[in-house]
Amino acid sequence: MSRVVLRGGTVFDGYRYLGAGAVVVEDGRIRGVERAEPDTAGALVVDLAGGLVAPGFVDAHVHAVQGGLERIRCDLSGLRTREDYLAAIAAYAAEHPDLPWILGGGWAMAAFPGGAPLAADLDAVVADRPVFLPNRDHHGAWVNSRALELAGLDDAATPDPSDGYLERDPAGRPSGTLHEGAMALVARHLPATGPEEYYRALMAGQAHLHSLGVTGWQDAILGDYAGMDDPSPTYLRAARSGELTASVVGALWWDRRRGEEQIPELVRRRAELTHGRLRATSVKIMQDGVAENGTAALGAPYLDRCGHPTTNTGHSFVEAAALRRYVAALAAEGFQVHVHAIGDRGVREALDAFEHARTAVGSGDLRHHVAHLQLVHPDDVARFAALEVTANMQALWACLDDQMVELTVPFLGDERAAWQYPFGDLHRAGARLAAGSDWPVSTPDPLAAIHVAVNRTAYGEEGPAAHVPFLPEQALDLATAFAAYTSGSARVNHRDDAGVLAPGAVADLVVLDRDPFAGPVEEIGAARVVSTWVDGRPVHGSE
Repeated sequence: MSRVVLRGGTVFDGYRYLGAGAVVVEDGRIRGVERAEPDTAGALVVDLAGGLVAPGFVDAHVHAVQGGLERIRCDLSGLRTREDYLAAIAAYAAEHPDLPWILGGGWAMAAFPGGAPLAADLDAVVADRPVFLPNRDHHGAWVNSRALELAGLDDAATPDPSDGYLERDPAGRPSGTLHEGAMALVARHLPATGPEEYYRALMAGQAHLHSLGVTGWQDAILGDYAGMDDPSPTYLRAARSGELTASVVGALWWDRRRGEEQIPELVRRRAELTHGRLRATSVKIMQDGVAENGTAALGAPYLDRCGHPTTNTGHSFVEAAALRRYVAALAAEGFQVHVHAIGDRGVREALDAFEHARTAVGSGDLRHHVAHLQLVHPDDVARFAALEVTANMQALWACLDDQMVELTVPFLGDERAAWQYPFGDLHRAGARLAAGSDWPVSTPDPLAAIHVAVNRTAYGEEGPAAHVPFLPEQALDLATAFAAYTSGSARVNHRDDAGVLAPGAVADLVVLDRDPFAGPVEEIGAARVVSTWVDGRPVHGSE
């Protein structure tokens, strides 16, 4: 029998902060949380040194292979300005002269006027090869002139696709930024990524997530999307080899160009992709786009730069009546449905579909969830609890960063801007909360997201994001935010034996270098992960 005792600190059990205590692990399971000094005979003793031990974080919406791939390619995610991006791209191209394409991504829209970088800027640093760089939210891509030329997108006659658009210069020619479905016009020309590179990406992504205390996640797209091949074979290989140390639920991608005829294929893939620590029991539907490029689905039109209504209300990628049919049909097959919804119309269409499914096939225990929830109409807040739909928060975004100030609020207007990320209202209305990062859209650090959930400001940032709370009435208390990232997200993944420190639960743990509950809330984001444990064994940090 293997026995581990973590002592000398404080405990959060997945629901509540318990204060001082020790966690006892036997054979990879939690034996209990003890307030008195535990018996350490024959045990590996871990000194918490005044830090906090909690259930391992579970990321309810992440793209681990995509995030890992960007880490091993031209990674722009840690930079902030146009100049920094161009310098990094130039350096990467110089270091990799034999690559036929420059690939990577992670740039922020707020670094460029109108959120739209130019091909001409890329041409100045890489003119000899095509460049394709998705932005942080992966709803747009920056390309150079060589890429536009190869894709046949170099004249004003190029039409926009039905599910996206190309930024254009005054003469109507594509200028270097592709939004939503327009990315595919170039992505179809990308060189194939080999299985070994994808596997290295998963291992890099998993190691990074473990380093941040994450022990499980839901990968939000198992399918082809935005120039990325389906990561399912990569996950299955890792699950079969035993190198997948995290517990992963894969959300099978719903192809919005097709209908119910794809459901038998999804049922087959669910069986094929359920092995070991991998289960493909969810289906992901992307209902709308993002607010920054005007593709999130709104109930009333976006405003222009002068505050006047436009004719644009964004995109519902799946027609509302069809969405109701699809969700009911998926629920009848026992699938959880995971919906991307940013705009208030997108959120309402998702909730309407879940309500229809409850009427048509019953509620079951499928634990459906809606991710992102940037704008929620006040009339829809109480529906989450009533319909038993989990609110899947990306809390890191709920601050006054440049993207919010420059590319979002002016185009929504004051009333709708106040509907954004209403986590406090959802919690008070009884909604179940889960939490995720959407990495590589934003950092997968749960502590950074928890900091924003509690403070509505971002730790370590500059300007209003760091100092001016964004809609502070929507803040959560620290225990609720921690619970969303542990027991709440584990529940979404149907892991009732994870996300909690209770007898018999799996010993998936995170140890922090301090106790965030004991210090000022303004310092939550300063906490760091000391070690991460899966089944009572360290996967990050030393014993």
